[in-house]
Amino acid sequence: MSSGIPENVRKTVIPSAVLEVLSRLQKHGFQAFLVGGCVRDMVRGEQPTDYDVATDALPDEVERLFRKVVPTGKQHGTVTVLTKGPPVEVTTFRTEGAYLDGRRPSSVEFLANIEDDLSRRDFTINAMAYDPIHGDLRDPFGGQRDLLARVVRCVGDPDARFREDGLRSLRAVRFAAVLGLTIDPLTAAAIPRSLPTFRKIAIERIREEFSKLLLSSRPRFGIESLRSAGLLEVFLPEVLEGVGQEQSDAYADDVFGHAIATVEAAPADLVVRLAALLHDVAKPRTADPKASNEFPGHEILGAEMASGILERLKFPRKTIDAVAGLVRHHRLDHLPDASDGDLRRFLAAVGVENIEFQLALAEANWRGRGKGVDQAMGKLLRLRSRIGRILSAHPPLDAKALALDGNEIMAVLGIGPSAAVGEASRFLLDRVLESPELNTPGALAALLRKWAQSKSS
Repeated sequence: MSSGIPENVRKTVIPSAVLEVLSRLQKHGFQAFLVGGCVRDMVRGEQPTDYDVATDALPDEVERLFRKVVPTGKQHGTVTVLTKGPPVEVTTFRTEGAYLDGRRPSSVEFLANIEDDLSRRDFTINAMAYDPIHGDLRDPFGGQRDLLARVVRCVGDPDARFREDGLRSLRAVRFAAVLGLTIDPLTAAAIPRSLPTFRKIAIERIREEFSKLLLSSRPRFGIESLRSAGLLEVFLPEVLEGVGQEQSDAYADDVFGHAIATVEAAPADLVVRLAALLHDVAKPRTADPKASNEFPGHEILGAEMASGILERLKFPRKTIDAVAGLVRHHRLDHLPDASDGDLRRFLAAVGVENIEFQLALAEANWRGRGKGVDQAMGKLLRLRSRIGRILSAHPPLDAKALALDGNEIMAVLGIGPSAAVGEASRFLLDRVLESPELNTPGALAALLRKWAQSKSS
């Protein structure tokens, strides 16, 4: 059925290249509608970032109408039209056969009716279609109503929708977290029943949805919803081990509660929020739960565990290494009162390029404790000030900044290429981090000679 056009939709500026795709299809006698997320965003008053088109034209017919077309999913009716603006996915109206593996339909049948096409979609808020050329908005399942009521609701039977694609249960939580919605009770009740199908989903798809959830404005709601529905246990069981794990009196929550409070307090950066979620993942391994936040090396073990978890979730290596680095160095409580030498060692270990992320994690960690926040922010302010002062002096923080390079070290020691050169370089860097004024060729050469003598005696 067609309904009136909300003002938000009428005011949306649709790129001319997208309108051209719709217009060309319609001029050749085909139906053409914007569908899915872009229509949902228009109704919400937000500018879409991408555009999907549904049409009764078959993929071969679409290919004949446009110069540059990529057959991205032609067997399922989808091709991508490359325009001077954003690429536009064009999909033939379709219905789908049984999802025998819980991931993809066993067959696809092309249709001539937009309402039938909308009936196969996951949630009512994604089951709207809009033809901006003729001012025709189709909303057969009450997507506008549910957006107004701030509800995520399955189209039709929730159990059937979740059996079709196991990822939809996670998507329900993600949409609620990202869009600030609640989940319809019948839809929410069906999520635990969908776990057998959810377990069949490729981990890459889970990773992408979970990443979007983490970057939402309500990550706490999202993570807690995943836990209560049983979804979190499927792909992040390590995080759940912190449930009920007591901490010292400096913390208001158990390890799990502190982790999600830290995520909530962290900036919306994927690396920082992943580190916030996993920074205490090793704590449940301690024998004494009351001292779990203090046991030596938990941050080292935590970095190893975080790396393994993210590898399992198939995050890119760059992301894995960045998160592991933040977890490895997240304990900064002692640094505001540390010596300048120890602060320089910290900067050398973390890397100047990562220091803002490390401090952002520290702030989120301290805020997430729920106690002594004002005092902690005072410590963080002092730490930032000291780091700024140290960096303004441009101290040498790595071996490349030493006044002697590898060849010069070998010349001073009278040796050839060997492991001893690296050992000597590390010795010099430690001395220079303690006393940057020593970073001159003469001073370093003298230090090297004394070091060599001490090793031979």
